[in-house]
Amino acid sequence: MKIKKEKKAFTMPLASVMNLFVVGMVLAALAGGLVVFISVFRRSVEQNAVISSEQAVVQVSNTVRNYTEDMEEIMDLIEESYRREKEERDGFLETLLRIRRDVVAVTGYNGKGEMADWWTGDYRLKENILRNLSYLQKEEGEEGRLMISEPHAETLLENYYPWVVSIRKDMETGDGKKHAVVLDVRFSQIANYVDAVGIGQHGYCFIMDKKGNIVYHPQQQLIYSGLKSEQTDILTEAEDGSLVKKNVIYSIRSLDNCDWRIVGVSYIDELVTGRVWDAIRILLAVIAFVLITVFFSSSLLTHMISRPIQSLVKAMKDFETNAEEFSYQPVRGSREMLALSDSFAHMVERIQNLMEKVRKEEVTLRKTELKALQAQINPHFLYNTLDAIGWMCEEERSQDAVEMVNALARLFRISISKGHELIPIEKEVEHARSYLMIQKFRYKNQFTYSFDIEEKCLRYLCNKITLQPIIENAIYHGINRMVDEGKIIIRIYGEGKDIVFSVSDNGVGMSREKCANILKSEPGDQTGIGIKNVNDRIRIYFGEEYGITIESEPDEGTCVTIRMPKVEGDGYEAK
Repeated sequence: MKIKKEKKAFTMPLASVMNLFVVGMVLAALAGGLVVFISVFRRSVEQNAVISSEQAVVQVSNTVRNYTEDMEEIMDLIEESYRREKEERDGFLETLLRIRRDVVAVTGYNGKGEMADWWTGDYRLKENILRNLSYLQKEEGEEGRLMISEPHAETLLENYYPWVVSIRKDMETGDGKKHAVVLDVRFSQIANYVDAVGIGQHGYCFIMDKKGNIVYHPQQQLIYSGLKSEQTDILTEAEDGSLVKKNVIYSIRSLDNCDWRIVGVSYIDELVTGRVWDAIRILLAVIAFVLITVFFSSSLLTHMISRPIQSLVKAMKDFETNAEEFSYQPVRGSREMLALSDSFAHMVERIQNLMEKVRKEEVTLRKTELKALQAQINPHFLYNTLDAIGWMCEEERSQDAVEMVNALARLFRISISKGHELIPIEKEVEHARSYLMIQKFRYKNQFTYSFDIEEKCLRYLCNKITLQPIIENAIYHGINRMVDEGKIIIRIYGEGKDIVFSVSDNGVGMSREKCANILKSEPGDQTGIGIKNVNDRIRIYFGEEYGITIESEPDEGTCVTIRMPKVEGDGYEAK
């Protein structure tokens, strides 16, 4: 029974499967660990970024608080000087302006808001002040706290316009009158410090009041031009601490001695994402190293396991390709592999023994079949020849009958061939000539024949009685039905590793269906018995790729081609 082979599906070697499984498991574990680590690390870095931003804001707020407290102390000294005589107060304030170069001017205002006193040091007060930006209107709830204005240009002095903030404090003079004293102080010291504070590469700090007005911003010009804005409405309502909005971290701290709030701005992408990506790169490098190590370790382990299996698979393929000459070498490995190897060795030995037994039985069967076929063709030929001799005797052609009997004797001597199935082509040609001579007597002047044979082909062997049945069919079923003279051409030539016999006639021909049926004719059929016999003997002896092919067209003749391999018979004894 022939086993039907299914279409092979895509498969992978065991070593590759094990490698992929191990590496996949490790990769999945590392990927899961990476996700968890990055999540925890990002939260940790984000918290550190918030803490770092708050620390920067605390430093700025402490510096600004110290500065405002210093201004508050100056205000206390000025308030004390207001309790003294005017000459002493003037001398103190002029000295203060010379010592404290950051103090630009000191002005005093009466209850109506009119400037009553002023001290400007080395600079002169303008005669006509169009707009006094230094004077601050008193607001409710500001008692006991410094009132500090937004930074502005000094508008009280001639030809001198420094950037200042105005600080107001209400106080009483020695005579019991209330005055509002305003101290104009250069803002450059605070501005320079705020500008120098950086939180990350692009982070910064700015100052705003509790109403949401920006007091000072490092990018003041962009704010004024509308190219940049801050979310002061959100920051105004926010309490001190940290606030994260989208990609921005806001850290807020209020001063307790004024209404200023210090705001620190930093960016998550810069402080957090950058460090996270640095960590990811390092982790990916570590993962790559681990995967490479795991891959080579797994490859070494799987090679130790799969190598015996691969050796056994190769042995099975070699056995399938050439079972007769296969010699099995046992495979070493684990206990299970040794047991599998021993089982395969026993199977190979048993199969080879069975194959040898089958081969001997096939040889015996082939010889039996050849003898049966030979026994079938000899009586068939003998019947036709004796029929021809009988016809000559009836016609009183005794001499012709004698020649035919002699030709028949020679023909049978060659056909016997000491029991050999294969005879030289030279003998087969002589056999065909004797047969044609016999038929020539019966069909005198009805047909002619010719031989076209390559001399180098005569030494090769062929099945005996190969040409005669073909010629017989050409005469009986082709030429015998013709009115005109028939012609038979026998050609023998080499073609590669094969010998080709060709018997062609110009007889009545036949259809393609009849050509196909001739090679399938059974013993009970009326035609084609000899041709089928020859075809069967050739295929039994040489294989299915050899045998007879027939080409024919009605009224155009028939060509029978016989193909068999080139076989040389060393030590053949001539008969």
